[in-house]
Amino acid sequence: MSNAQIARPLLAPTPVELSRPAFTLHRPYYDVAKRALDLTICLLLLPIVLPVILLCAAAIWIEDPGKVFFFQNRTGRYGRRFRMFKLRTMVKNAEELKQSLMHLNQLTWPDFKVANDPRILKVGRFLRKTSLDELPQIFNVIKGDMSLVGPRPTSFAASTYSLWHTERLEVLPGITGLWQISGRSDVDFDDRLRLDIAYIRKRSLWFDVQLLFGTLTAVLARRGAC
Repeated sequence: MSNAQIARPLLAPTPVELSRPAFTLHRPYYDVAKRALDLTICLLLLPIVLPVILLCAAAIWIEDPGKVFFFQNRTGRYGRRFRMFKLRTMVKNAEELKQSLMHLNQLTWPDFKVANDPRILKVGRFLRKTSLDELPQIFNVIKGDMSLVGPRPTSFAASTYSLWHTERLEVLPGITGLWQISGRSDVDFDDRLRLDIAYIRKRSLWFDVQLLFGTLTAVLARRGAC
């Protein structure tokens, strides 16, 4: 099945579909099986991922000496905040410079994206294009803060969500999800929420596996990356 075949029927749920009560949000057997799948894949990948992370970290330090990892509070399941791990792709004072770039924001607030963002390091652009900056999140998955597949955790708190957004908080956030193979960073927040809700209502182990393979294809094609 192609990426388009996976995503097409789920891209735009109607208002009626979004307003229906979700009777199957809690799936204990699926949650246990998914956790086992997450741990199995992460532990198998760890010997490969660790050397890649170290090489990327060295490249960051050579261009901009200092901390090579970036820790950011993100919103997880039930609105709980947790620290998400990433490789640093921006200059060290990126957060301070953000305010001066606010007028260039291309997305609807609280999402933020600037074309040719001057804060991004040269090596950072490569890491983002290849999604290598996300590799440290394998440790978030092992810790249980995240899953391999699920809604992408937001940097802003659940208190900023509209009521219909909150359904995405019923499941663990993920490294990847339906929106990554449907546009990735080019998808605005409300559209991403519709994809998240569509995923939550369709989720199964087989669908998760399909999305993992779809994400790999999207990354190799560098489609929609920042």
